[in-house]
Amino acid sequence: MAVKKKRSGKQPQDQGVPAKELYTQLETKREPYVQRAIACAKLTLPHVFHDKNDDGNKKYNTPYQSIGARGVNNLTSKLTLALFPPNEGFFKLGLSTEMKQQLQSASPEAYEEKIQEVEQALMRIEQSCMRFMEENQVRITAQEANRHLVITGNGVVFLPPDRDGTKFYDLNNYVVQRDGVGTVVTLITKDVLLKRTLPPEAYNLVPDKKDDDEVEVYTKCDLVEDNYECFSEVDGVRIAGSEQTYPVDKFPYIVLRMTKGSNEDYGRSIVEEYLGDLTSLEKLSKALVTMASISARTLYLVNPNGITRPKLLQDAQEGDFVSGRVEDIQPLQLNKYPDMQTTKATADTIEQRLSFAFLLSSVVQRNAERVTAEEIRTVASELEDTLSGVYSILTQEFQLPLVRRILAVLMARGEVAQLPDGFVEPTITTGMEALGRGHDFNKFMTFMGIVGQMPDAMGYMKLNQWLIAIATSLGIDTTGLIKTDEEIQQEQQQAMEAQQEQAVVEQAMAGAMNESEVT
Repeated sequence: MAVKKKRSGKQPQDQGVPAKELYTQLETKREPYVQRAIACAKLTLPHVFHDKNDDGNKKYNTPYQSIGARGVNNLTSKLTLALFPPNEGFFKLGLSTEMKQQLQSASPEAYEEKIQEVEQALMRIEQSCMRFMEENQVRITAQEANRHLVITGNGVVFLPPDRDGTKFYDLNNYVVQRDGVGTVVTLITKDVLLKRTLPPEAYNLVPDKKDDDEVEVYTKCDLVEDNYECFSEVDGVRIAGSEQTYPVDKFPYIVLRMTKGSNEDYGRSIVEEYLGDLTSLEKLSKALVTMASISARTLYLVNPNGITRPKLLQDAQEGDFVSGRVEDIQPLQLNKYPDMQTTKATADTIEQRLSFAFLLSSVVQRNAERVTAEEIRTVASELEDTLSGVYSILTQEFQLPLVRRILAVLMARGEVAQLPDGFVEPTITTGMEALGRGHDFNKFMTFMGIVGQMPDAMGYMKLNQWLIAIATSLGIDTTGLIKTDEEIQQEQQQAMEAQQEQAVVEQAMAGAMNESEVT
């Protein structure tokens, strides 16, 4: 069967090449990025990324300076807070322009009411997505991914289509190829699993392995037209039934990079950008620690021709009298204090530069359980200013694909309604503009204040829809809270009828009183 032409610019890979063989070929191109990542990890958090042959018994050298580890942890925390704020939604679902036009043409008189109903329904879907993230530890995996992005600049987040949970692949466990605009055209991941955890189709492909032996499983995904075609294999043999096809916007693998380089399949890390300063600080810190350790030793030089006997001094107790001369024994002094001061001053200057680069010199987030949206916006702005657009890249290559994938999973499970393609457009609310629907609430309140200052302006407002819009901006489901137009009309009709009945009663009572007076 002829292979379909791929949408992207690169030539299609030979479908007959086993995934493991192609993985080995692409490892050569990945190796320089791996070596740089190892160098970055050695000066920050050595246990986060290391050589692929290292195991749990490997002992890593601890850096002489802690600025690298502090910087990575600080940036990781800020990135996670800005990308996935704990108390605010990081995205909105809105109707596409095409769907809005269809609704308006179908019923122009009820268009605004329909829009409010759809907004409420989409808000409930947003809440379902946030619950999915918490239940499947997406935030924890995102924290791990952000740490790797800061140190190595690369990683892959995987949301399995057939089970709960998420997984992260570091740079040692996947290879990738991109086209000229950065679209992933080939992705191969490597999983090391125990044989007894394999499905029956894969278990029978490795009869020479024991149940507790490790088996390498390779999964290859190729972009063909507008779909990713994937399969898995063991020992170069494709696993029967492992073939899967995913639309581009529902691909379960989210291939991440910290920076986008021209004609580069992999990204570069933030630590790599400051590797020179980190290397210099490491050498200076080591020199200072070594010199301080040497200086801490107390040694005495004894004049061999003197009359003072060192043994008597060594055995003497406090307050004893010992024969000798002071000139015979002198403490050894290195006289390197000026040199150490110069070294320390240089190290302090470098540390100050790194503190600014890793955002250690500013305190934006309060130490509190609840963090305001304004603080999150400040963190996002600081990241954007300091990291030169890195935050915007993660918005487009991390948050948006994640939202689309979660929506696909929830629709496949039937937990949310099936939405036709092109029905909604997820929007990541980031940067200086806003984070979450709280910014919409601020706009509503500002507009309300302006309207209140204009005479008779409230008479032009549709208060029912206005209340629903405000509730939606706060993430509140108004079902059963706000009266519908029909309920309001019914209550007005009942009030009019009651008023008419009261008028009839009063009129009858007045007539009766007049008759009694005449009598």
